[in-house]
Amino acid sequence: EESARTSRAGRAALRNASDLTLMLAGAQLGITLCTLALGAITKPAVKEALTPLFYSVGLPSGAASALSFVLALVIVTFLHLVVGEMAPKSFSLAHPEKTAIWLALPMRGFLWLTRPVLSGLNRAANWLVRKSGATPADEVGAAQDAESLRHLVDHSASVGALSTAYHRGVVSALDFSETLLEEITTPDEDIVWVPVEATVADVQAATIASGHLRILVMAGDRINGVVHVRDTMDADGAQEIDNFVRRVLVLDARTTVYEALARMQRQRVHVAVVVKGGKRLGVVTLQDVLPQVLPKERFIPTAPAS
Repeated sequence: EESARTSRAGRAALRNASDLTLMLAGAQLGITLCTLALGAITKPAVKEALTPLFYSVGLPSGAASALSFVLALVIVTFLHLVVGEMAPKSFSLAHPEKTAIWLALPMRGFLWLTRPVLSGLNRAANWLVRKSGATPADEVGAAQDAESLRHLVDHSASVGALSTAYHRGVVSALDFSETLLEEITTPDEDIVWVPVEATVADVQAATIASGHLRILVMAGDRINGVVHVRDTMDADGAQEIDNFVRRVLVLDARTTVYEALARMQRQRVHVAVVVKGGKRLGVVTLQDVLPQVLPKERFIPTAPAS
């Protein structure tokens, strides 16, 4: 993606990644054409070169011809497998991005030339896949559900490919990705708040009484924002809190905690109001979600927040 901003080849590689089934059809067609070309041109040429050598050592014509054919088949097959397939595949696995960029433009040209044939092959292949009960994948990186990823992680840990600590962290993150906000929301009756007309002294008193660093500001039954006590440390106690109120994010209760955390980070907010069916359930903070994604031995809680 980075190279796509400045490189035509990078943009072509991204386009190829979103056209997976056609790319696979193109690659298979190319392999088939190369195989047919090797069989039709290279094998007879190698056979013709070897047959006179076997004649010269006294082999009968039939034996010389048969041996030449077998050796030609072995040589061409070896070159086709090693030079034409195994070596390029190994290089591609070791350098996937570099290979994708190098081959992007030539592959787009090949696809343009052979698109009618590829479209027919692609439709036929997809038809067979659907008949088998599967869904063809049109893009690289088709999403895996959390359960499939968990099985993969568990298997990797069982064979020693992942350490115990890393395995616990990944499993925790997978569990975290399925958790909904309504499962971790602090209900309305448990939140700590001050009225919109409160002073700095009121906020600091609420912090001392509750231990919360962020105090919600209420205007009647509506959450007007949140005040972080740190912002009030140098202010006069009698000062009103209007200048210290930060906005809060409103999120649906069915939002996953993973998505909520991403949105809170993007918008640089620490507190979100959780609603369900237009009714406020409560609030959630970053302090509520971090213990669920971090391994417990690595999470050191600070004072809880509202």
